[in-house]
Amino acid sequence: MSLLKQKKLSIGLIINPWAGIGGSVALKGSDGEDIREKALSLGAKPKAQCRVEQALQPLLPFRNQLKFLTVAGDMGETVLEKFGFNYNTILTPQKQTRAEDTKTAVARLEKNEVDLIVFAGGDGTARDIYDGLTQNTLVLGIPAGTKIHSGVYCITPTAAGELIAQVVEGKVVEIANASVMDIDEVLFRQGKVQAKLYGQLRIPFAPLLVQQVKSGSQVDESINQQEIAAGICQELEDDHLYIMGSGSTIASVMAELQLENTLLGVDVVLNQQVIAKDVRAEQLEDFLRQHGNLPRTLYVTVIGGQGHVFGRGNQQLSQAAIRLIGKSNIHIVATKEKMEALHGRPFISDTGDVEFDHWLAGRYKVQVDYNETWLYPLA
Repeated sequence: MSLLKQKKLSIGLIINPWAGIGGSVALKGSDGEDIREKALSLGAKPKAQCRVEQALQPLLPFRNQLKFLTVAGDMGETVLEKFGFNYNTILTPQKQTRAEDTKTAVARLEKNEVDLIVFAGGDGTARDIYDGLTQNTLVLGIPAGTKIHSGVYCITPTAAGELIAQVVEGKVVEIANASVMDIDEVLFRQGKVQAKLYGQLRIPFAPLLVQQVKSGSQVDESINQQEIAAGICQELEDDHLYIMGSGSTIASVMAELQLENTLLGVDVVLNQQVIAKDVRAEQLEDFLRQHGNLPRTLYVTVIGGQGHVFGRGNQQLSQAAIRLIGKSNIHIVATKEKMEALHGRPFISDTGDVEFDHWLAGRYKVQVDYNETWLYPLA
């Protein structure tokens, strides 16, 4: 099937204003008012609006060809008004926005027969969209959450805008079924990833713009991880600060060192000891400044199938922290299976700041085996 040019595209926009708020403060999710309040108390700032602003940038030349229906306030109206888009509101949400607001908005957008529902959030938001839909309305996700396993999201906010722009320009865009996935946040905070497929939604699809579903580890990949870990451990030095990112490949390195590891967090190692565990962004920045006289290395891995290095699941690695570490001190580790699953696509940085992502771009050494390193681009 294909989506063809229409005279004026009608788009429903729904923003989860709380999406991703728990990431930088190591809460590993944003579901529930208690988590949101805790995140705010730890200094977290809502960033979903900024993500949507990035997605809208490619659409500015097409303002006269778009009509938006949205939710009042921070669930859509605020950002559309800022950019001067033509819009009408279909719902005024509760002061403390909830999942029910999203579901109600979906129902009203369907009643108005919009051509496409665009939403910003994470996997929890994708579930709310799925639960609210009763028809086969096309949807598309702008990534803004902490957890993004679902295939309904574009690889970056800008990619979402570019895909919508292709539709407006009349380019033939494939329509595909994409997965809605989510994980148990309680288990996630305990270091256990238990993902579940909730269903599928129809999306406009472009292979270089829409993310692939996260691939899982296999037995042979575990062996590869152990070999990578053994190679890295031989290179570690005393009086050197090591920042250990999240993921199973990094966990293998920590296991080789016989150190306790936060599978889904960031730990700091010095002289074979964990000196900071599951750090928040602010804490990590403080540790880096306190040990400013020491050389440092960041070990970070790749999300299988997606190719994201920064911005997904490791928001504790803030811009300030990465700059304190230094671009040349970033050490990427990834199994050959994860590398081959990219099919030559570059790594992705999606930190929420386009200029910073451009600064991070370049070619990086990637350790893929015991004594084997590849040179690979990050876009």
